[in-house]
Amino acid sequence: MLQALKVAALRRYYRFETWRAWRGSNVHAEPGAVALPTSEGTVHGHLYRGGEHAGERPVICWFHGGGWVIGDLQTHHPFCSALATATGCHVVSIDYRLAPEHPYPAALDDCSAAVRWLRRHLADLGPSNGRLIIAGDSAGGNLAAGCALDRATGGAGEGLAPVAGVLLIYPVTDHYTAGYESYTARADSQRLTASLMRWFWDTYLAGADPASALPAQPLRADNLSELPPTLVITCDRDPLRDEGVALAERATAAGVRITHHHYDGAEHGFACGMGMTPEVEQVLQQISSWRHSLAG
Repeated sequence: MLQALKVAALRRYYRFETWRAWRGSNVHAEPGAVALPTSEGTVHGHLYRGGEHAGERPVICWFHGGGWVIGDLQTHHPFCSALATATGCHVVSIDYRLAPEHPYPAALDDCSAAVRWLRRHLADLGPSNGRLIIAGDSAGGNLAAGCALDRATGGAGEGLAPVAGVLLIYPVTDHYTAGYESYTARADSQRLTASLMRWFWDTYLAGADPASALPAQPLRADNLSELPPTLVITCDRDPLRDEGVALAERATAAGVRITHHHYDGAEHGFACGMGMTPEVEQVLQQISSWRHSLAG
């Protein structure tokens, strides 16, 4: 009962805080509803239309953050709207199943199924250049990296839209038992505390041994070299700081074309949950520039 009350309260609070941060910003275009008939059942989402040149650009598949527990389409609606405007790309925001009602691997299964469907049916969404970017923030960045590293999802195949790139904003890349220093140095004094991140992990895994959930820990993948060109955005006031930096460094060492931007004064959630600040405008510009750099 206490767990259910905590989950419900945090979900309401996250929605309210996001609405309050973004109100007054001109980023509230009404999205279209999408329903993807995948192998995991129908996965729903929002479709944000890009600009007049969307036919020359990739489609962005977006996975929201919120610790696999409290985020949803509404908490990330303003950012996805701003992302579509800044990049000129169509953005599909995926409504994957949340823990504790649906623990690991439900979220990853939904996201992987959505990516597989999009790669086969990208033209159904409207004009694009036939390529896909897999993207997300925080837990959504974890899911994006997991999908990109899943050989059944991110690999090449006849008739499949190529994955042009991966966008990871302060992603979860490893389990908290890995012992990163930022879990201590940035344990509190920002919205995402170390204790809250541990609770997110424990709720997501629902008692499962982390060693049995390696697909949820992309930093431990044995095929990091197979990542497409990847943009990683990290920030200093974040328990996840060190693991995000570690992913950028290890993937670079593995030969991946990594673009890494680090925000020294920012805290976890600054890009998607705190309104249209100068830092968010910079992030959107960096994403747009990186998108231009991708082949095709």
